[in-house]
Amino acid sequence: MFPIRDHNPSGATPYVTYLLIAVNVGIFLSYVSLFQDPRAINLFFFDFALIPGRITQGEGVPALFTSMFLHGGWLHLAGNMLFLWIFGDNIEEEMGHGAYLLFYLGCGVLSGLAHVISAPFSPVPTVGASGAIAGVMGGYLLLYPRARVDILIIFIVFFRIIPIPAWIMLGLWLGMQFIGGVGADPSVGGVAYWAHAGGFFVGMILTLPVWLRRGGPAFWQRTHGHPPHSPAAYPVLTSRLPKVRRK
Repeated sequence: MFPIRDHNPSGATPYVTYLLIAVNVGIFLSYVSLFQDPRAINLFFFDFALIPGRITQGEGVPALFTSMFLHGGWLHLAGNMLFLWIFGDNIEEEMGHGAYLLFYLGCGVLSGLAHVISAPFSPVPTVGASGAIAGVMGGYLLLYPRARVDILIIFIVFFRIIPIPAWIMLGLWLGMQFIGGVGADPSVGGVAYWAHAGGFFVGMILTLPVWLRRGGPAFWQRTHGHPPHSPAAYPVLTSRLPKVRRK
């Protein structure tokens, strides 16, 4: 189950979101060839990836910034950019281009610190924009909890696109981070669950001033948790597979 789009159209061109996607893709392309050489990619990640053990010792602090523009593979990159494309444009419209960029970078840095706190002596390099994007998702949940999000459900040979409220999709995602974080040992690698959860809550906190300027609870009462404009309408896709009727 993963989101493919929302029904919350942006009224302005999200230049910063597009720029962030382009920068992430461009940086990945600049070093993707290093994956063919384990020694070279390990040295590269040692210099630019977030390594909690080094941060704890007062080394490699710039990696809190550089690591959010690195990815561990094509699927890692594609998944993060999909989430940024879906949720980033609306937060950028609400905050403005400059404030949104600072918000994104702040969420990325603070989510990295959350990961360091969860595994302060881990020698495992950590890369990815997911902490910053989790912050964007946290802000989205605060502003538009009932915006419709289309999710693609795949179960063996069954697949279907279903629109659900944002609070359900984002709540499930956040819950999975807590479940994964409790059951995982971040010092041995894997998914940085606590960076995701930390980024999400940081994003909600940093979005509070925007929400309060819109009226806080009164904003929710006016919009009923929906976007303050008409939702996007997408054509319903029907399957072309022939149906077999039971006799």
